Amino acid sequence: MDANSLRRKQKELLFPNVGTYYQEPLVVESAKGMFVKDVEGREYLDFFGGILTVSVGHCHPRVTEAVIEQQKKLVHVSTLYPTVPQIELAEKLVRIRPMKDPAKVFFTNSGTEANETAVAAAKEATGRQELVVLRHNYGGRGTLALSMMGNKSYRPKTQSEIPSIRFAHSPYCYRCDFGLKYPDCGVACAKDLKSLIETTTDGEIAAFMAEPIQGVGGFIVPPKEYFQIALPIVKNAGGLFIADEVQTAWGRTGEKWWGIEHFGVEPDLLTSAKGMANGQPIGLTMARASVADKNAFGNISTFGASPPSMAAAIATIGVIEEEKLLFQSQILGKALRDGLEGLAERFQGIGDVRGMGLMQAIELVKDRGTKEPDAQAANKLMEATKKRGLLVGKGGLYGNTMRIAPPMTVSKGQVDDALRLLGEALAEAVKQ
Repeated sequence: MDANSLRRKQKELLFPNVGTYYQEPLVVESAKGMFVKDVEGREYLDFFGGILTVSVGHCHPRVTEAVIEQQKKLVHVSTLYPTVPQIELAEKLVRIRPMKDPAKVFFTNSGTEANETAVAAAKEATGRQELVVLRHNYGGRGTLALSMMGNKSYRPKTQSEIPSIRFAHSPYCYRCDFGLKYPDCGVACAKDLKSLIETTTDGEIAAFMAEPIQGVGGFIVPPKEYFQIALPIVKNAGGLFIADEVQTAWGRTGEKWWGIEHFGVEPDLLTSAKGMANGQPIGLTMARASVADKNAFGNISTFGASPPSMAAAIATIGVIEEEKLLFQSQILGKALRDGLEGLAERFQGIGDVRGMGLMQAIELVKDRGTKEPDAQAANKLMEATKKRGLLVGKGGLYGNTMRIAPPMTVSKGQVDDALRLLGEALAEAVKQ
């Protein structure tokens, strides 16, 4: 079938709320390295990587071979049985953990499941129910995740919410809820956690869960001291800190394995998925051993710790180490950031440039003074980049933030190419 037939079949056969990009969704046929090919044979430079999931490039030979070899040997047994790849991956993960204390892990299939597992573990360990999350938060697709949803676009109108979830102000400096400017604000969003807990809970919470950088929220980067102010407040209320590293882990933010390591604090639990296995279904919940050991209720995952996914993750981490991608993400992330800031000097429609490592964003506005979001320009820019053979992402509460996050195997030349194509597309789509 051709692209039009496939798009027509999708509308006929899939739920209408399955989100796709572009007026005519891109029908992908294959991919290799930094490039995606559609069914009509056109290639695109991929600067979104399947929502930050293709961390070491599409179909990386080492990862592909690891999955094939494992597929020949053992495909499935569930978590009822330990396997060699499961234990090998667990050993590797606890060695690179971002906490000093010993840690233990639980494997699932996705970020949604990882987050559900972490929240259940925190509640069990503390004996408390109330959970604090951030506005602009996105935590997945399950009932808990939808109840924690901090973005109206992803909240079902008839969702029955799980009680005892409180929403803290996001450390979104460009659109500060308090109308303040950093650093004069004194990081008021973090300090407000004390009031939130004292006035909307019984004074004790199970956990505070936050992404080091809010992904779907539009790559919102907190001030460097945000977590250092927030966590003592959380701890004083008896809460644990869950770092949602579904998007920020595996070197994506540059230099460090984990995004939270940039902020000088340690999580009690963390979750991850996406880039961990370069596209294979996987979810990780890691916790301090003292927290994990308090979870004595029965727990299994039918497809968690899938041997092919475990093999893919081991190979992916190996590629990141051997190709020095933590360093590359830092260096090429700076090159990407410098280029985006240069574009912001040319185009008045870019209100903010933000990000860390190879996780960068530009927020589009109608006017820099009023900061009125320009979702229409964002939609035009998506079409204009696609037309030029460049794939980027979109996000943010107002749908006006372009998310730019290539696989970490990207070259300097490809960063330059992407910036050139983005500049051409901006000239077509936004105010200069």
